Amino acid sequence: MLRRTALSLSVVVLALLLSLPAVADNPPTFGEPVRGLTPAQQAAFQAGLEDFTSVESVVPDGLGPVFNEASCATCHSVPAVGGGSTRIETRFGKLTNGIFDPMTDRGGSLIQDHAIPGFTPEHVPTEFGATIQTGRRTTPLFGLGLVDAVPDGYFQLLEAIESLSPGTAGRVHMVTDPVHGGTSVGKFGWKAQVPNLHTFAGDAYLNEMGITNPLFPNESCPQGDCSLLAANPVPTLNDDGSGVQKFTDFMTMLAPPPRGPITTDVLAGQVVFNAIGCAACHTQLLVTGDSPVEALRFQAFQPFSDFLLHDMGSLGDGIVQGDATGKEIRTAPLWGLRMESVLLHDGRATTIEQAILGHAGQGLAARNRFTALNARDKARLMAFLNSL
Repeated sequence: MLRRTALSLSVVVLALLLSLPAVADNPPTFGEPVRGLTPAQQAAFQAGLEDFTSVESVVPDGLGPVFNEASCATCHSVPAVGGGSTRIETRFGKLTNGIFDPMTDRGGSLIQDHAIPGFTPEHVPTEFGATIQTGRRTTPLFGLGLVDAVPDGYFQLLEAIESLSPGTAGRVHMVTDPVHGGTSVGKFGWKAQVPNLHTFAGDAYLNEMGITNPLFPNESCPQGDCSLLAANPVPTLNDDGSGVQKFTDFMTMLAPPPRGPITTDVLAGQVVFNAIGCAACHTQLLVTGDSPVEALRFQAFQPFSDFLLHDMGSLGDGIVQGDATGKEIRTAPLWGLRMESVLLHDGRATTIEQAILGHAGQGLAARNRFTALNARDKARLMAFLNSL
Protein backbone atom coordinates (compact mmCIF):
# COMPACT_ATOMS: atom_id res chain seq x y z
CA MET A 1 0.00 0.00 0.00
CA LEU A 2 1.35 3.45 -0.86
CA ARG A 3 2.35 5.59 2.11
CA ARG A 4 2.58 8.95 0.29
CA THR A 5 -0.22 10.58 2.25
CA ALA A 6 -1.28 10.62 5.86
CA LEU A 7 -4.93 10.59 4.84
CA SER A 8 -6.69 7.28 4.93
CA LEU A 9 -7.82 5.82 1.63
CA SER A 10 -11.46 6.37 2.53
CA VAL A 11 -10.93 10.09 3.18
CA VAL A 12 -9.04 10.57 -0.09
CA VAL A 13 -11.73 8.70 -2.02
CA LEU A 14 -14.38 10.90 -0.44
CA ALA A 15 -12.44 14.01 -1.46
CA LEU A 16 -12.25 12.71 -5.03
CA LEU A 17 -15.97 12.03 -5.09
CA LEU A 18 -16.71 15.56 -3.90
CA SER A 19 -14.47 16.98 -6.64
CA LEU A 20 -16.30 15.22 -9.44
CA PRO A 21 -18.72 17.23 -11.57
CA ALA A 22 -22.31 16.17 -11.24
CA VAL A 23 -23.13 13.29 -13.59
CA ALA A 24 -26.20 13.91 -15.70
CA ASP A 25 -28.86 11.28 -16.01
CA ASN A 26 -28.55 9.39 -19.29
CA PRO A 27 -25.34 11.12 -20.46
CA PRO A 28 -24.56 11.10 -24.19
CA THR A 29 -22.68 8.12 -25.51
CA PHE A 30 -19.85 8.08 -28.05
CA GLY A 31 -20.69 10.07 -31.18
CA GLU A 32 -23.74 11.85 -29.79
CA PRO A 33 -24.08 15.62 -29.33
CA VAL A 34 -23.96 17.30 -25.94
CA ARG A 35 -27.25 17.57 -24.12
CA GLY A 36 -29.13 20.88 -24.01
CA LEU A 37 -28.75 22.02 -27.61
CA THR A 38 -31.39 24.20 -29.21
CA PRO A 39 -33.26 22.81 -32.25
CA ALA A 40 -31.12 25.02 -34.50
CA GLN A 41 -27.92 23.72 -32.89
CA GLN A 42 -29.10 20.13 -33.20
CA ALA A 43 -29.72 20.75 -36.91
CA ALA A 44 -26.25 22.26 -37.26
CA PHE A 45 -24.69 19.26 -35.53
CA GLN A 46 -26.52 16.89 -37.85
CA ALA A 47 -25.49 18.87 -40.94
CA GLY A 48 -21.91 18.78 -39.70
CA LEU A 49 -22.09 15.04 -39.13
CA GLU A 50 -23.33 14.52 -42.68
CA ASP A 51 -20.46 16.58 -44.10
CA PHE A 52 -17.98 14.87 -41.80
CA THR A 53 -18.99 11.43 -43.10
CA SER A 54 -19.35 12.40 -46.76
CA VAL A 55 -16.74 11.23 -49.26
CA GLU A 56 -15.17 14.14 -51.13
CA SER A 57 -14.70 13.91 -54.89
CA VAL A 58 -12.15 15.44 -57.25
CA VAL A 59 -14.78 17.47 -59.10
CA PRO A 60 -16.59 19.51 -57.86
CA ASP A 61 -15.26 19.21 -54.27
CA GLY A 62 -11.60 19.74 -55.15
CA LEU A 63 -10.14 16.68 -53.46
CA GLY A 64 -6.33 16.60 -53.72
CA PRO A 65 -4.23 16.70 -55.83
CA VAL A 66 -2.49 15.00 -52.89
CA PHE A 67 -4.35 14.05 -49.74
CA ASN A 68 -4.59 11.47 -46.95
CA GLU A 69 -8.22 10.41 -46.97
CA ALA A 70 -11.36 11.46 -48.84
CA SER A 71 -13.55 11.58 -45.73
CA CYS A 72 -12.97 12.77 -42.18
CA ALA A 73 -14.81 9.74 -40.85
CA THR A 74 -12.30 7.38 -42.45
CA CYS A 75 -9.78 8.33 -39.76
CA HIS A 76 -12.16 9.47 -37.02
CA SER A 77 -14.32 6.40 -36.62
CA VAL A 78 -13.60 4.41 -33.42
CA PRO A 79 -15.75 3.62 -31.48
CA ALA A 80 -18.08 6.00 -33.35
CA VAL A 81 -17.86 8.81 -35.87
CA GLY A 82 -15.73 11.51 -34.27
CA GLY A 83 -13.43 9.04 -32.53
CA GLY A 84 -9.87 8.09 -33.33
CA SER A 85 -8.47 5.13 -35.22
CA THR A 86 -5.30 3.18 -35.85
CA ARG A 87 -4.54 5.42 -38.86
CA ILE A 88 -0.94 6.65 -38.55
CA GLU A 89 0.23 9.56 -40.65
CA THR A 90 3.85 10.53 -41.26
CA ARG A 91 5.81 13.69 -40.55
CA PHE A 92 9.42 14.20 -41.52
CA GLY A 93 12.27 16.66 -41.71
CA LYS A 94 15.99 17.01 -41.14
CA LEU A 95 18.47 18.99 -39.09
CA THR A 96 20.48 21.67 -40.89
CA ASN A 97 23.26 23.10 -38.74
CA GLY A 98 21.36 21.84 -35.73
CA ILE A 99 18.13 23.62 -36.77
CA PHE A 100 15.02 21.65 -37.71
CA ASP A 101 14.14 21.93 -41.39
CA PRO A 102 10.56 20.85 -42.25
CA MET A 103 11.64 20.48 -45.89
CA THR A 104 8.63 22.33 -47.26
CA ASP A 105 10.38 22.44 -50.62
CA ARG A 106 10.09 18.64 -50.65
CA GLY A 107 6.48 18.44 -49.41
CA GLY A 108 7.18 18.53 -45.66
CA SER A 109 6.56 18.12 -42.97
CA LEU A 110 3.29 16.17 -43.43
CA ILE A 111 3.13 13.37 -45.96
CA GLN A 112 -0.01 13.13 -48.12
CA ASP A 113 0.03 9.46 -49.05
CA HIS A 114 -2.85 9.47 -51.57
CA ALA A 115 -3.21 11.28 -54.89
CA ILE A 116 -5.89 11.86 -57.50
CA PRO A 117 -5.39 10.43 -61.02
CA GLY A 118 -2.46 12.03 -62.79
CA PHE A 119 -0.56 12.76 -59.58
CA THR A 120 1.77 10.70 -57.38
CA PRO A 121 1.40 10.16 -53.63
CA GLU A 122 4.17 11.74 -51.56
CA HIS A 123 7.00 9.84 -49.87
CA VAL A 124 9.63 10.70 -47.28
CA PRO A 125 12.42 12.25 -49.41
CA THR A 126 15.37 10.42 -47.90
CA GLU A 127 17.16 11.00 -51.21
CA PHE A 128 17.23 14.71 -50.29
CA GLY A 129 18.46 14.18 -46.74
CA ALA A 130 15.32 13.58 -44.69
CA THR A 131 16.60 11.96 -41.50
CA ILE A 132 13.72 12.58 -39.08
CA GLN A 133 10.56 10.56 -39.53
CA THR A 134 7.74 9.91 -37.09
CA GLY A 135 4.20 8.61 -37.00
CA ARG A 136 1.26 10.68 -35.85
CA ARG A 137 -1.75 8.86 -34.46
CA THR A 138 -5.28 9.99 -35.25
CA THR A 139 -6.84 11.27 -32.04
CA PRO A 140 -10.52 11.33 -31.00
CA LEU A 141 -12.52 14.53 -31.28
CA PHE A 142 -15.00 13.77 -28.50
CA GLY A 143 -15.57 16.70 -26.16
CA LEU A 144 -13.27 19.14 -27.93
CA GLY A 145 -15.97 21.82 -27.94
CA LEU A 146 -15.54 21.97 -24.18
CA VAL A 147 -11.78 22.36 -24.56
CA ASP A 148 -12.30 25.09 -27.16
CA ALA A 149 -14.53 26.94 -24.70
CA VAL A 150 -11.86 27.10 -21.98
CA PRO A 151 -10.46 30.66 -21.93
CA ASP A 152 -6.81 31.19 -22.81
CA GLY A 153 -6.27 32.68 -19.37
CA TYR A 154 -7.21 29.39 -17.74
CA PHE A 155 -4.36 27.58 -19.51
CA GLN A 156 -2.00 30.41 -18.67
CA LEU A 157 -3.02 30.03 -15.02
CA LEU A 158 -2.29 26.31 -15.23
CA GLU A 159 1.13 27.15 -16.63
CA ALA A 160 1.78 29.49 -13.69
CA ILE A 161 0.66 26.88 -11.16
CA GLU A 162 2.75 24.15 -12.75
CA SER A 163 5.80 26.41 -12.81
CA LEU A 164 5.98 25.90 -9.04
CA SER A 165 7.02 22.29 -9.77
CA PRO A 166 9.75 22.73 -12.41
CA GLY A 167 10.32 19.01 -12.87
CA THR A 168 6.91 18.53 -14.45
CA ALA A 169 5.92 22.07 -15.43
CA GLY A 170 4.23 22.47 -18.79
CA ARG A 171 3.92 25.60 -20.89
CA VAL A 172 1.37 27.13 -23.20
CA HIS A 173 2.12 27.24 -26.90
CA MET A 174 1.23 30.66 -28.29
CA VAL A 175 0.37 30.28 -31.97
CA THR A 176 -0.96 32.37 -34.85
CA ASP A 177 -4.75 32.54 -34.81
CA PRO A 178 -6.09 32.90 -38.38
CA VAL A 179 -9.69 33.15 -37.12
CA HIS A 180 -9.35 35.97 -34.58
CA GLY A 181 -6.01 37.45 -35.63
CA GLY A 182 -2.91 37.81 -33.49
CA THR A 183 -1.87 34.90 -31.31
CA SER A 184 -3.81 32.56 -29.05
CA VAL A 185 -3.09 29.59 -26.84
CA GLY A 186 -2.67 26.41 -28.87
CA LYS A 187 -4.94 23.62 -27.64
CA PHE A 188 -5.19 21.03 -30.40
CA GLY A 189 -2.75 18.78 -32.23
CA TRP A 190 0.19 16.80 -30.86
CA LYS A 191 2.22 20.00 -30.55
CA ALA A 192 -0.70 22.20 -29.39
CA GLN A 193 -0.15 23.98 -32.70
CA VAL A 194 -3.82 24.77 -33.39
CA PRO A 195 -5.67 27.43 -31.36
CA ASN A 196 -9.34 26.65 -32.00
CA LEU A 197 -11.67 24.19 -33.69
CA HIS A 198 -12.45 26.49 -36.62
CA THR A 199 -8.75 26.57 -37.50
CA PHE A 200 -8.54 22.84 -36.84
CA ALA A 201 -11.34 22.23 -39.37
CA GLY A 202 -9.82 24.47 -42.06
CA ASP A 203 -6.35 23.00 -41.58
CA ALA A 204 -7.68 19.44 -41.86
CA TYR A 205 -9.68 20.30 -44.95
CA LEU A 206 -6.49 21.47 -46.68
CA ASN A 207 -3.81 19.15 -45.30
CA GLU A 208 -5.82 15.94 -44.99
CA MET A 209 -8.08 16.27 -48.05
CA GLY A 210 -6.39 18.91 -50.19
CA ILE A 211 -9.46 21.15 -50.13
CA THR A 212 -8.61 24.86 -50.08
CA ASN A 213 -10.79 27.24 -48.07
CA PRO A 214 -10.79 30.88 -46.92
CA LEU A 215 -8.59 30.11 -43.90
CA PHE A 216 -6.12 28.05 -45.96
CA PRO A 217 -6.49 29.17 -49.60
CA ASN A 218 -3.20 27.86 -50.99
CA GLU A 219 -3.04 24.33 -52.38
CA SER A 220 -0.41 21.95 -51.02
CA CYS A 221 2.27 21.48 -53.67
CA PRO A 222 2.75 17.76 -54.35
CA GLN A 223 6.13 16.71 -52.91
CA GLY A 224 6.87 20.44 -52.73
CA ASP A 225 6.80 20.93 -56.53
CA CYS A 226 4.34 23.76 -57.12
CA SER A 227 4.73 23.54 -60.91
CA LEU A 228 2.65 20.34 -60.76
CA LEU A 229 -0.38 22.39 -59.70
CA ALA A 230 -0.72 23.53 -63.34
CA ALA A 231 -2.56 20.23 -63.86
CA ASN A 232 -4.85 20.71 -60.85
CA PRO A 233 -8.39 20.01 -62.17
CA VAL A 234 -10.00 22.42 -59.67
CA PRO A 235 -7.57 25.35 -59.25
CA THR A 236 -10.15 27.73 -57.76
CA LEU A 237 -11.03 27.94 -54.06
CA ASN A 238 -12.54 24.54 -53.29
CA ASP A 239 -14.69 25.43 -50.26
CA ASP A 240 -16.29 28.81 -49.60
CA GLY A 241 -16.06 28.30 -45.87
CA SER A 242 -19.41 26.58 -45.42
CA GLY A 243 -17.83 23.14 -45.22
CA VAL A 244 -15.28 24.33 -42.66
CA GLN A 245 -18.14 25.76 -40.60
CA LYS A 246 -20.05 22.48 -40.72
CA PHE A 247 -16.99 20.55 -39.54
CA THR A 248 -16.56 23.10 -36.76
CA ASP A 249 -20.19 22.77 -35.68
CA PHE A 250 -19.93 18.99 -35.54
CA MET A 251 -16.76 19.00 -33.44
CA THR A 252 -17.95 21.82 -31.19
CA MET A 253 -21.14 20.05 -30.18
CA LEU A 254 -19.76 16.50 -30.06
CA ALA A 255 -20.19 15.17 -26.52
CA PRO A 256 -17.24 14.10 -24.37
CA PRO A 257 -16.61 10.39 -23.87
CA PRO A 258 -18.81 8.80 -21.20
CA ARG A 259 -17.09 7.28 -18.19
CA GLY A 260 -17.16 3.55 -17.61
CA PRO A 261 -18.43 2.10 -14.32
CA ILE A 262 -16.83 3.71 -11.26
CA THR A 263 -16.08 1.00 -8.71
CA THR A 264 -14.18 1.11 -5.43
CA ASP A 265 -11.12 -0.18 -7.28
CA VAL A 266 -11.49 2.65 -9.80
CA LEU A 267 -11.61 5.22 -6.99
CA ALA A 268 -8.65 3.63 -5.26
CA GLY A 269 -6.81 3.62 -8.61
CA GLN A 270 -7.32 7.36 -8.95
CA VAL A 271 -5.62 7.81 -5.59
CA VAL A 272 -2.65 5.87 -6.98
CA PHE A 273 -2.78 7.94 -10.19
CA ASN A 274 -2.45 11.14 -8.17
CA ALA A 275 0.12 9.73 -5.74
CA ILE A 276 2.64 8.67 -8.38
CA GLY A 277 2.44 12.03 -10.15
CA CYS A 278 0.37 11.36 -13.26
CA ALA A 279 -2.02 14.18 -12.39
CA ALA A 280 0.84 16.68 -12.58
CA CYS A 281 0.25 16.76 -16.37
CA HIS A 282 -2.99 14.80 -16.81
CA THR A 283 -5.07 17.46 -15.05
CA GLN A 284 -8.38 16.09 -13.84
CA LEU A 285 -10.67 19.10 -14.01
CA LEU A 286 -11.05 22.04 -16.40
CA VAL A 287 -13.83 24.64 -16.58
CA THR A 288 -15.19 26.37 -19.66
CA GLY A 289 -15.89 30.07 -19.94
CA ASP A 290 -18.56 31.86 -21.91
CA SER A 291 -19.74 30.27 -25.17
CA PRO A 292 -22.39 30.97 -27.82
CA VAL A 293 -23.50 27.38 -27.21
CA GLU A 294 -25.35 27.54 -23.90
CA ALA A 295 -24.74 23.85 -23.23
CA LEU A 296 -20.96 24.52 -23.17
CA ARG A 297 -21.02 27.63 -20.94
CA PHE A 298 -19.28 27.42 -17.55
CA GLN A 299 -19.10 23.65 -17.53
CA ALA A 300 -16.72 21.57 -15.41
CA PHE A 301 -15.35 18.56 -17.29
CA GLN A 302 -12.66 15.91 -16.89
CA PRO A 303 -10.32 15.45 -19.87
CA PHE A 304 -7.31 14.39 -17.73
CA SER A 305 -4.98 16.75 -19.60
CA ASP A 306 -3.57 20.22 -19.04
CA PHE A 307 -3.24 20.69 -22.84
CA LEU A 308 0.21 22.16 -22.26
CA LEU A 309 3.53 21.29 -23.87
CA HIS A 310 5.91 19.12 -21.85
CA ASP A 311 9.50 18.11 -22.51
CA MET A 312 9.23 14.36 -23.03
CA GLY A 313 12.91 13.75 -23.67
CA SER A 314 13.51 10.66 -25.77
CA LEU A 315 9.76 10.22 -26.28
CA GLY A 316 9.73 13.42 -28.35
CA ASP A 317 9.26 12.98 -32.09
CA GLY A 318 11.97 15.35 -33.35
CA ILE A 319 9.46 17.52 -35.21
CA VAL A 320 9.38 21.26 -34.55
CA GLN A 321 6.07 23.07 -35.05
CA GLY A 322 5.85 26.73 -34.13
CA ASP A 323 7.68 27.18 -30.84
CA ALA A 324 7.19 23.53 -29.87
CA THR A 325 10.55 21.79 -29.89
CA GLY A 326 11.32 18.30 -31.10
CA LYS A 327 11.17 17.01 -27.53
CA GLU A 328 7.89 18.70 -26.58
CA ILE A 329 4.49 17.06 -26.88
CA ARG A 330 1.10 18.25 -25.68
CA THR A 331 -0.33 16.16 -22.83
CA ALA A 332 -2.68 13.61 -24.38
CA PRO A 333 -6.20 13.68 -22.86
CA LEU A 334 -7.05 10.38 -21.18
CA TRP A 335 -10.85 10.54 -21.41
CA GLY A 336 -12.04 7.76 -23.72
CA LEU A 337 -8.78 5.89 -23.11
CA ARG A 338 -10.53 2.53 -22.75
CA MET A 339 -11.61 2.72 -26.40
CA GLU A 340 -8.15 3.34 -27.88
CA SER A 341 -6.12 0.41 -29.19
CA VAL A 342 -2.92 2.31 -30.08
CA LEU A 343 -1.35 4.88 -27.80
CA LEU A 344 1.35 7.57 -27.61
CA HIS A 345 1.82 10.04 -30.44
CA ASP A 346 3.10 7.47 -32.93
CA GLY A 347 0.92 4.52 -31.94
CA ARG A 348 3.91 2.46 -30.78
CA ALA A 349 2.11 1.33 -27.61
CA THR A 350 -0.75 -1.16 -27.79
CA THR A 351 -1.40 -1.36 -24.04
CA ILE A 352 -1.74 1.23 -21.31
CA GLU A 353 1.25 -0.23 -19.48
CA GLN A 354 3.41 0.10 -22.61
CA ALA A 355 2.35 3.73 -22.92
CA ILE A 356 3.30 4.47 -19.31
CA LEU A 357 6.65 2.75 -19.70
CA GLY A 358 7.30 4.82 -22.83
CA HIS A 359 7.25 8.07 -20.83
CA ALA A 360 10.56 9.91 -20.54
CA GLY A 361 11.70 13.45 -19.86
CA GLN A 362 9.24 15.14 -17.53
CA GLY A 363 7.24 11.91 -17.36
CA LEU A 364 10.18 9.80 -16.19
CA ALA A 365 9.66 10.18 -12.45
CA ALA A 366 6.00 9.13 -12.67
CA ARG A 367 7.00 6.18 -14.85
CA ASN A 368 9.56 5.08 -12.29
CA ARG A 369 7.01 5.31 -9.48
CA PHE A 370 4.69 3.20 -11.60
CA THR A 371 7.29 0.48 -12.02
CA ALA A 372 7.79 0.45 -8.23
CA LEU A 373 4.11 -0.16 -7.46
CA ASN A 374 3.07 -3.41 -5.86
CA ALA A 375 0.70 -5.66 -7.78
CA ARG A 376 -2.39 -4.52 -5.87
CA ASP A 377 -1.84 -0.81 -6.47
CA LYS A 378 -0.93 -1.42 -10.10
CA ALA A 379 -4.17 -3.33 -10.60
CA ARG A 380 -6.13 -0.49 -9.01
CA LEU A 381 -4.41 2.05 -11.25
CA MET A 382 -5.30 0.01 -14.32
CA ALA A 383 -8.89 -0.26 -13.15
CA PHE A 384 -9.04 3.54 -12.98
CA LEU A 385 -7.42 4.08 -16.38
CA ASN A 386 -9.70 1.50 -17.97
CA SER A 387 -12.70 3.41 -16.63
CA LEU A 388 -11.82 6.54 -18.60
